[in-house]
Amino acid sequence: MRILLIVSAFNSLTQRIFCDLRDRGETVGIAFAINDSQLIEEAAAFEPDLILSPFLKKRIPEGIWSAIPTFILHPGIAGDRGAHALDWAIMKEERIWGVTILRANGEYDAGDIYGHGTFTMPAFASKASIYRNEVSTLASKLVVELFESLDDPSFVPMSQHEHSLPGSAHLVMTQLDRRIDWESDTTDEILKKIHTADSHPGVVDTLLGVECTMYGAHKESILRGGIKEILAKREGAICIGTRDGAIWISHLKERHAPSIKLPATYLLKDRLKGVREDRLPLFVDPKLETFKEITFYQRDEVGYLGFDFHNGAMGAHQCVRLKYAFDHLKQSGIKVLVLLGGRDFFSNGIHLNIMEDSKKSDEDGWSNIHSMNEVVKSILLCEEVLTVSSLHRNAGAGGVFLALAADHVVVRQGVVLNPHYQTLGLHGSEYWTFTLPRRIGGVNGQKLTRAGLPISAERAYSIGLADMLLCEEDERYFEELHLYCQKLYGDEDRYYKRLDAKRDTIMNPDFLSEIKHHRDNELEKMYPSFYDPNSDFNRLRKEFVYKLCPIQTPSYLKGAD
Repeated sequence: MRILLIVSAFNSLTQRIFCDLRDRGETVGIAFAINDSQLIEEAAAFEPDLILSPFLKKRIPEGIWSAIPTFILHPGIAGDRGAHALDWAIMKEERIWGVTILRANGEYDAGDIYGHGTFTMPAFASKASIYRNEVSTLASKLVVELFESLDDPSFVPMSQHEHSLPGSAHLVMTQLDRRIDWESDTTDEILKKIHTADSHPGVVDTLLGVECTMYGAHKESILRGGIKEILAKREGAICIGTRDGAIWISHLKERHAPSIKLPATYLLKDRLKGVREDRLPLFVDPKLETFKEITFYQRDEVGYLGFDFHNGAMGAHQCVRLKYAFDHLKQSGIKVLVLLGGRDFFSNGIHLNIMEDSKKSDEDGWSNIHSMNEVVKSILLCEEVLTVSSLHRNAGAGGVFLALAADHVVVRQGVVLNPHYQTLGLHGSEYWTFTLPRRIGGVNGQKLTRAGLPISAERAYSIGLADMLLCEEDERYFEELHLYCQKLYGDEDRYYKRLDAKRDTIMNPDFLSEIKHHRDNELEKMYPSFYDPNSDFNRLRKEFVYKLCPIQTPSYLKGAD
């Protein structure tokens, strides 16, 4: 079947559905909903049998939906209608929410229902997190059910006009709805309001005279001070006093200028003079209630190293801290060290926003690449323990190849990987020209990276990119992951033979020379991308970080096969 995805962006949910459909053997294309004439032209050129819209901010022209079966994925329970469905669900503290598949018609979110389901809303999770996880998981299941229903002659869709449904129509959520009253709102209420706006549009406020939008809220359990007083700063984040506690804000975006989302201290800069730096140890317990990026806990003889960087972006200073944490923990007496990544992403590679903001973007970007390479090198040359990368969340670009540096790679069902750099005009580093062919072969590696397309966890496992595919449900996933790690050291003779073989390989001068050759070759090809002002990378990075609207659907997505 030829299926066209009409979308406003190739976001996480769209990529999940795209991968699911390709894994089914369907021919899938993408059309960005930029304007009606462009959309009609691209739909006609693709000649779809069916259209799906996982993420859409504008109406589909009648000329399309009246001629081709067209279905909309709405992130709300049956009967819910209107924009900002998930925002309102968080604001109203809904305990149960859902996803609905609607047949497109001329009325917004009012078409017949071809599938719907519900999930339990996680406590204190952001909109972006719920969307990437609970919404995406349920939507994927509903798309499978949609095809089953379309193949069933007895299936009858549910008319919203003829059934009493639990959802209701609602208005667009405005900044007035999200506004924080610092004198009256509790810490939890402030958290909730910011969570409704992550990662877009943020909550508008004024901090130290700067009107900005706020993102990345974290509750603080110890620090206290005056209401809306900036109490401390830490690794780019700021801590603000509330009437009953304190809250960390990790990122800000200037309100009235062409601007990008940055760590809060990068935006406020000199205005924070005199605010103390409240440092944490190199890694902390993940249960500690504060803003924290690097965590560690041990279970049996397995150590779990978490690195929860906002949107998976790793700046140079974050890479350095992660390398130090890894180098310390590999000598702590554990037998298996697991790289966990973060709550919402494993890793997405270097920090493009910080680079774009820099007055010396070429030098700072180059430093970021080198620091990322140092993390990967530490993992590649780790001879003290066996290492496991746990891809339980999405990963992209250098983040995928960071994972491949480990001895073993485990991936969770439902995860989407983007094992390429080309969509940003980069050759890429992180030793990928060494680790990727070693796993899937040189020809397959070139095909994968040149395609510039996402792949599913199932596909990653089938081609050998991952060693094990585990359950999608989080609690079961982590139990299965732990059992997998225990088996790696359960037979002591086999475990130490593996370590000895690994140590022999690492100590071999030919091996060290080979990985150095790959690194040097990668960097040689990367250098012009950073230092040539007219490079594709410098142009594409700017378009990415400023979220510039495309004027057409990228050619590599139009007729993906």
